[in-house]
Amino acid sequence: MKTYSQKSTEVKRKWLIVDASGISLGRLATVVATLLSGKHKPTFTPHTDGGDFVVVINAEKIRLSGNKLTDKKYYRHSGFPGNLKEVTAGEVLTTRPERVIEAAVRGMLPKNKLADGRIERLKIYAGTEHKHAAQKPVNYPIGAK
Repeated sequence: MKTYSQKSTEVKRKWLIVDASGISLGRLATVVATLLSGKHKPTFTPHTDGGDFVVVINAEKIRLSGNKLTDKKYYRHSGFPGNLKEVTAGEVLTTRPERVIEAAVRGMLPKNKLADGRIERLKIYAGTEHKHAAQKPVNYPIGAK
């Protein structure tokens, strides 16, 4: 018996919808990272990008436990001296809730050449409306809410 190794021409991608309302950020990010990597498929091959497209809706209704709304910080730096910017997770959730989920999923993907292609297949929307109805996405349930 030989070990199966998937080729990039054999990849079949599905479109999946994940509803983020009431789910904690870490649990959502692990599920989405698994779907983007293709680890849920029996044809998973580490060196081939065989994951699916994932559409996350209701990003504004994500749940953060404890004091993370005030204590969790996101940093960015322009490259100039003294320009380190700091924003709390609560502020980001009110202005751009998609960025919280994207940062969490990006942190859970492997740091290799396949990561950029995987993160491009992640589509995040704050509300229930999305523009991918033509792709006929299928609901992907995540455990108890």
